[in-house]
Amino acid sequence: MTLRLEDFDYALPRELIAQHPAEQRSASRLLRLADGAISDHLFPELSRFLAAGDALVFNDTRVIKARLFGEKDTGGRIEILVERVLGDHEALAHVRASHAPRPGARLLLGGAFEATVAQRRGDLHVLRFDSSRSVFELLEEHGSLPLPPYIDHAPDATDEERYQTLYARAPGAVAAPTAGLHFDEPILAALRAKGVEFVHLTLHVGAGTFQPVRSSDLARHRMHAEHYEIAQAAADAIARAKVSGGNIVAVGTTSVRALES
Repeated sequence: MTLRLEDFDYALPRELIAQHPAEQRSASRLLRLADGAISDHLFPELSRFLAAGDALVFNDTRVIKARLFGEKDTGGRIEILVERVLGDHEALAHVRASHAPRPGARLLLGGAFEATVAQRRGDLHVLRFDSSRSVFELLEEHGSLPLPPYIDHAPDATDEERYQTLYARAPGAVAAPTAGLHFDEPILAALRAKGVEFVHLTLHVGAGTFQPVRSSDLARHRMHAEHYEIAQAAADAIARAKVSGGNIVAVGTTSVRALES
């Protein structure tokens, strides 16, 4: 069966795209598909559909303040979106400018520190941050949260709190694993009390998650690469749940991508 881009086309009125989260994390709806039947629920009902011995697989990546603004040594304005932190002082980044900087070019970022363009990798650039401080430290102080392109407003303090899952641990993502944003402490407590096992893995979501599909034939589309880690303890927990007959429930597509890889 050949899948084409138009098979997934549907109308989504812009006014139905939420620009701000609900006051409560869990105040969202839940669509359930079971035995061929579809039913509508509220997210806090999730514990009704899980049992002791089931395993919920969460992605514990943490969104970094990956967007930086600055200027080239020639004076032109630039926008940087860090795709992946490569080391303490290097990052792979998208660079938006009127003219792409060449290797060796110096960039002043956040009005506070400089970076050097080390090399180009396809559509991305390797940047060397010229500071004694780490990339993560510089981004935390001078960067801004990279909200999805369909969000119209600039990030604020509320976004910095709510565009993270409660269990976010490992910094490195430039987009949140959004399915996990609905879990609040009461829901997590109810699931624990029921005997559902929590399993954590890490997949750092890249900016390519918003990359448009440019080929009508989906088999010709090339997905972006992402870094993921599944600890042995997590693999063992999933194996135990399978042996005991429990369900393995991946929280969102990022967890699915890591498990399928």
